[in-house]
Amino acid sequence: MKSVRRALSLLLTGSSLLFLSACSEVSGFGYEKGITSVNDHSLSLWQGAWIAAAVVGAITLILIIWPAIFHRRKEGKPEFPKQFQYNIPIEVVYTIVPLLIVSVLFYFTAVKQSAITKLSPDAQVAHTIEVKGIQWSWQFTYPEAGTGPNATVTGTPEKWPTLYLPQGQSVRLNFTSNDVVHGFYVPKFMYQIQTIPGVTNRVEFIPKKLGTYEGVCNILCGTSHTYMRFQVKVVTNEQYQSYIDSLKGNVA
Repeated sequence: MKSVRRALSLLLTGSSLLFLSACSEVSGFGYEKGITSVNDHSLSLWQGAWIAAAVVGAITLILIIWPAIFHRRKEGKPEFPKQFQYNIPIEVVYTIVPLLIVSVLFYFTAVKQSAITKLSPDAQVAHTIEVKGIQWSWQFTYPEAGTGPNATVTGTPEKWPTLYLPQGQSVRLNFTSNDVVHGFYVPKFMYQIQTIPGVTNRVEFIPKKLGTYEGVCNILCGTSHTYMRFQVKVVTNEQYQSYIDSLKGNVA
């Protein structure tokens, strides 16, 4: 029995040390920080939820393993173990602890959501782009490119459209739909927003990391839903302006 307890103690101690050392620089759990300002808000919430789940899971595992090892039925002692189903203090703890966990998660979710959905005055937004979901692709309209036909880039299921964003500058995306509800989702940005007929949804953020990121529609919208894909390309300010000029027809 002593050897079993010693082994269990070493296991718990080793697991705790491993967990604490890993948390010295918390993993992104599949995501990367510093891609956009939205991503930075979402990532800390994602990490916190995983850590809370790991702590709850570890405690639950210990509560299962402990009685299974140290309170199992022994030879020569067939008596029924002491029962605690009417232990009021334990039942109160079992009720309060989940409420506290849910309350803490709700608080941080509300704080992060408020930061993500906050919109600045129009004059403080460097760039505004119109995004429209269509069956079955996307339209990206750049008001900076004027009112000409080239100011709107329309994709097809066979040819994915590309949304260009300037690095380090505030961008506001206005989302609409002319048919059914679609879901604009860029996994690396850790953000999803719906395009709804008759409704304009908005999100404002700062792209931070250069690169090309794939996006999808993540709401079932029809027979060709799976082909509603697109790309988001974060480029330098010079490259973005050059792209806008090409839409105006100023660049060959």
